[in-house]
Amino acid sequence: MTTESVPKWRRLEPDERREQIFACAAELFGARPYAEVSTSDIAARAGVARGLINHYFGTKRELYLAVVRRALNVPYEAITQLPTSSIEDRVLSAVDWFLDVVGRQEKMWLAAITPEGIGRDLEVEHILDEADRNAADRVLEAMGYTPDDPHWEQINAVIRSFGGMVKVAGREWLVRGTLDRSQVHTLLSQVLLSLVKEILPRTTAASPTDSQR
Repeated sequence: MTTESVPKWRRLEPDERREQIFACAAELFGARPYAEVSTSDIAARAGVARGLINHYFGTKRELYLAVVRRALNVPYEAITQLPTSSIEDRVLSAVDWFLDVVGRQEKMWLAAITPEGIGRDLEVEHILDEADRNAADRVLEAMGYTPDDPHWEQINAVIRSFGGMVKVAGREWLVRGTLDRSQVHTLLSQVLLSLVKEILPRTTAASPTDSQR
């Protein structure tokens, strides 16, 4: 190990140190299978004592779950940032927002959607399922649907199915390099627009509110 690669210790506030550990863990979990990442690896990358990881996060598994939760969270505030004009504009802006977020936290997002090496873990599966449902909720609300819609479970399932395409397209962009960001944006926005304007109304009797047309 060269002197350049040795972590440089410096004093940080507790919240800053916690975020530093979190970011290093997300990077390592995104680069390697879960089983190949140790708390010692994370501590070395963050330039902290291993005990500090246990202090802030508990076990490696608990830290991994925290990475997954944050990476897949779609805050309600994201909806308020979308234009209030046409469905087309809202779809384009929503996909653009999503790709911006994924691009900024690439390693963290990849670690969350590909829980390799952790085995069958019911808590991880629950987090992934809840994240998929939450993301579908946000998409539908952004497109003008409301949770009191009698067909909510059906249309949510349709958008969750679209979420599978989102994850595959993201890996094609970030991991394989077979698609660039512009191509992924076109793919996801056009498919989502088709779902909202054509597929969902055919699947159920529901349709977006007139104010969002």
